[in-house]
Amino acid sequence: MPASISTLWSALPAYAQSTAWILLITVTLIISVALLTLWERKVIGWIQLRRGPNRVRIFGLLPGMGQPFADVVKLLLKEVIIPVRANKVLFVLAPALALIPAFATWAVIPLSPELVVANIDAGLLYVLSLTSVGVYGIILAGWAANSKYAFLGAMRSAAQIVAYEIAMGFALVGVLMVSGSLNLVAEGESEIVAGFHVEYSGIAFALFFLAEYANMILISALTSVFFFGGWLSPLDGYLPKGGAVADFLMAPSFFWLGLKIFVFLFLFLWLRATFPRYRYDQIMRLGWKVLIPITLIWIAVEGVMSYYHVGPWAT
Repeated sequence: MPASISTLWSALPAYAQSTAWILLITVTLIISVALLTLWERKVIGWIQLRRGPNRVRIFGLLPGMGQPFADVVKLLLKEVIIPVRANKVLFVLAPALALIPAFATWAVIPLSPELVVANIDAGLLYVLSLTSVGVYGIILAGWAANSKYAFLGAMRSAAQIVAYEIAMGFALVGVLMVSGSLNLVAEGESEIVAGFHVEYSGIAFALFFLAEYANMILISALTSVFFFGGWLSPLDGYLPKGGAVADFLMAPSFFWLGLKIFVFLFLFLWLRATFPRYRYDQIMRLGWKVLIPITLIWIAVEGVMSYYHVGPWAT
C-alpha cells in the first residue's frame, strides 16, 4: 500500500485494526456467499446440460451475474410471516444463532502468514465450539415455530450434524498430533439439511442459507489450512528463482489459500450435482458406522506412527 496509507494504518490502535479487518472479512464473506449461490447454479447447470441463471445483468454487462443481488432484493422486500402460535422471540433469534457462529469462526482462520484477526493458542477449540453452537439455531428454528413438521426437521438435522461433527473432530486429531498445537496459524458443519426452516420466509429464510453457504466456504478453508498447507505454495522449490512471476508463484500468500478454497467449493458443488440426496437413515449409517470407525482406526494408526517415529514424526 502507499506510504501515507501504510503510516496511517500503523498509527491505528490494535483494536481499530482488528475492527477494520473484521468488517472487511465480513463484507467479503457476504459477497462471496452471494456469488457462490450463482456459481452453484451455473456449475450444476453445466453438469446437467442446463444454462443456469443467464438473464439478470450488472450494469448491462455479464448476463446472470446480477441474479444473486436480485435474489437479495426480492427476499428483503418479501414479508416475514411469523406463525400465530410461534414463540416470536425465539423465532426471530434462531436465524441469528445459525448465522453468527458461521461468521465469528473466521476470526481465527489464517488468511496469509501475517493476516489473522485473532491469533489465539486454542484456535482449534474455538472453531469446534462455535461450529457446535450453530446447531442451537437449527433446534430453536424448529421448536419456536410450534410446528411438528419444522420440529421433526430440526431433530433430523441436529442428529446428522452430531454424527458429522464427531467424525470431523476425530479427523482433526491427526493434524493435532502432528503439529502439537491447537493454533491454526501453525469443524464446521457440512450441508445443513432443510426442514427446520419450513415456517420461515423473506430475509429470515435467507439468513439460514447465508449461514449454510458461509459454512461451505468455512469447511473449504479449514480443509485447505489443515490438510493442504493453507497459504503455502505447492510450487515452492520446483521453479527457478529470480523471476518475478516465479517468486510470486513460490511465495506463500492468500492467492494460494483462495485457490484451494475455490477448488474444494467446486468439489462441493460437483458432488451435490452428481449424487442424489441421501436418505436420513443412510446419512446416519454413514456417519456412525463408517466415518467414525474409520477415523478411530486412523487415529490408532497415527499413534503407532508417532511411537515409532514414522512419517511426519520422523524428524
